[in-house]
Amino acid sequence: MSNVKESLETSLITASTRGDYEQKTGAVNVPIYASSTFHQESFDSFGPYDYSRSGNPTRDALEKTIAELEGGTRGFAFASGIAAISSALMLLSSGDHLVVTEEVYGGTYRFITEVLPRFGIDHTFADFTNAEEVEKAIRPNTKLLYIETPANPRLGITDIEAIVALAKANDCLTFLDNTFMTPLYQRPLDLGVDIVLHSATKFLSGHSDIIAGLAVTKDEELGSKLGFIQNSFGAILGAQDSFSLIQGIKTMGARLSQSTESAKKLANYLNSHPLIEEVLYPGLSTHPGYEIHARQAKSPGAVLSFCLPDRETAKAFVENLQIPVFAVSLGGVESILSYPATMSHAAIPKEEREKRGISDGLLRFSVGLEHIDDLIADFDQALIIASNIKQKVGI
Repeated sequence: MSNVKESLETSLITASTRGDYEQKTGAVNVPIYASSTFHQESFDSFGPYDYSRSGNPTRDALEKTIAELEGGTRGFAFASGIAAISSALMLLSSGDHLVVTEEVYGGTYRFITEVLPRFGIDHTFADFTNAEEVEKAIRPNTKLLYIETPANPRLGITDIEAIVALAKANDCLTFLDNTFMTPLYQRPLDLGVDIVLHSATKFLSGHSDIIAGLAVTKDEELGSKLGFIQNSFGAILGAQDSFSLIQGIKTMGARLSQSTESAKKLANYLNSHPLIEEVLYPGLSTHPGYEIHARQAKSPGAVLSFCLPDRETAKAFVENLQIPVFAVSLGGVESILSYPATMSHAAIPKEEREKRGISDGLLRFSVGLEHIDDLIADFDQALIIASNIKQKVGI
């Protein structure tokens, strides 16, 4: 291997082939090892792989890739994003307490509020855009501060270094969901975070064809503990999906770059439209977390949210769009429009959603690879129809 230092964009393509997976044929892709078990040559000592739940060469290549991209020591591939999150949270023990960002993915909210309490693990939600509020929520038995930034769905920004400093002062771990940014745009481990998490279903895969989750640790000992949880729970990613995710990662640089440029243009368009009440995008200087995000991330990314006056207007807008997919999820080559109140955050009770600013007029948009002029034209015609309907019914 050359001593030349690669950019991360190059490592997206080359990292998966650094192992000794294919020496005989010179294949440029890691093989799919579709095997549940592995023959052992010796009675007294086994090889590096014995059973695919505990380790598979294709998954191993993926796990080493994400560890390299995030600047960590150990990577782990799970059957879904929430499997990665819940497995990491199982590092906690009965009697522990965690502080969680109040703007958090609905599946994470559900696991923390309905599953962890069964094991005697308590929680407090706090406004992570305000480090003082997080500090007030810390208790003597607090073991973890859980971050999303940018957060889902209102793109709230957490000052990562400020929360890490709080964690270290109080002997806590920090976990950070990096799904919206990916390691291409934000590297939380470099800022002191202990575990970075991904729904790799999204931008890392990029094609809306697999479900996958990833986790990366900086510390070897913590990595060993998470590896034990992964093997014990068994919610691992299969060889075929590991291969597909490796392929998706290879194209992420080009995909995310184009989607982000389109997102910037769409955010500016929406920000000037009279029907739009609010645009939530860290690339806009009006975003309250704009300066913090610019300091800790390389780009504002390809996801934005915006608010229409009410549910009826949002419904009319969605039903008259022609290009985007209206669906759960984000990060695909196709633009995906979501309605958080009944999709990503449906697990959060309505009263709690409203406290978090997840209104009935809020829409989240993941910008894909369609031509930006086509997307804006489509938004424009749908907003005209929605505006006319709003005026007719006198809303």
